[in-house]
Amino acid sequence: MNFKWKGIMPAVTTKFLDNDKLDLKTFKINIEEQLSAGVHGIVLGGSLGESSTLDESEKKTLLNQTVEIVSGRIPVIMNIAASSTKKAIESAILAERNGASGLMILPPMKYKADNRETLEFFKKIATKTSLEIMIYNNPVDYGIEVTLSMFEELMSIKNIVAVKESTRNISNITKMKAKFGDRYKILAGVDTLALESLMMGADGWVAGLVCAFPKETVAIYELYKAGRTKEAIEIYRWFLPLLELDTTSKLVQNIKLAEVATGIGTEKVREPRLPLIGKERKNVIEIIEKSLKTRPKLPNY
Repeated sequence: MNFKWKGIMPAVTTKFLDNDKLDLKTFKINIEEQLSAGVHGIVLGGSLGESSTLDESEKKTLLNQTVEIVSGRIPVIMNIAASSTKKAIESAILAERNGASGLMILPPMKYKADNRETLEFFKKIATKTSLEIMIYNNPVDYGIEVTLSMFEELMSIKNIVAVKESTRNISNITKMKAKFGDRYKILAGVDTLALESLMMGADGWVAGLVCAFPKETVAIYELYKAGRTKEAIEIYRWFLPLLELDTTSKLVQNIKLAEVATGIGTEKVREPRLPLIGKERKNVIEIIEKSLKTRPKLPNY
């Protein structure tokens, strides 16, 4: 599928049953809710999707299921997070063979590669797939930054076309646009900086809380793109306490609790993660319940 890297792309959660098997029934319910809201793509197997706990057969199942559900309506992006170049290439080939529309690729995991090693990692993966690639630039969580000079060297790799911008430095979008123009599509990767990122020229938003609140997330994007910035800001301000749930180490548990509250998910996580308990759980539920009580009526857009 040829597509433009723009719009709202949920980094969807992975649903599990009590026996730790994939919960494909609930997964389908959530994906269909995303489609109904008008999202522009689906990202599978990211951090929010508990990718580090999934084996290749499970990733293949999730990809096949999603491709079947979306039925060509929107692209399906598979995340690649691997500790070796060989493993990353194998995962990329598997994703392409099973219908992925594109790839999101993190720098090498576990080993803190230097700039030369990181570039070679991206280049070798790109040569083994015809799929377009979005680089996930998240030095805060993963310890490796893809710098402007590194993106300059990657310009010759035609199928590296986008970046998930998660540096937390909002000026990085302006710097990217100033240096590269439209060579790279930029998608916001931090929920609490999403609207600001769009205002600075980002083309879209790889979102987290969209998993529980797809309509509100799409509304912010569509209203802003239609020039109705004030309306977008009003929804975004309401959304912010929820969006902050995506910025902690317990983001998976937080967002799954929100999915339960909106009726499109379950709380089950895969160990070593455990469901929230005690004061931590109470605080998250209070944020969700307060937001639900004040949930805005969305305008037509």
